[in-house]
Amino acid sequence: MGADAAYALWLAAGNAPHFIGYYALVMGLQGRPWNDCRGAEKLALRRRFDALKAVAAPQGALERVLDEIGLRPRQR
Repeated sequence: MGADAAYALWLAAGNAPHFIGYYALVMGLQGRPWNDCRGAEKLALRRRFDALKAVAAPQGALERVLDEIGLRPRQR
């Protein structure tokens, strides 16, 4: 199934998104320690996580504009 598909199902089930949980899942499926993710790899996983989260709970137009101009705290 893969980490992204499994995490998408986790979100679809109504569970709250959590970046550390996502990348721990990715690392675990690769047979690596959960905290083995750093640098560019971690940034790439963050982009994938944000994309999964956006699909699970799309923002409204107002929230999107506020994020674009930096008037809302970054959601984690």
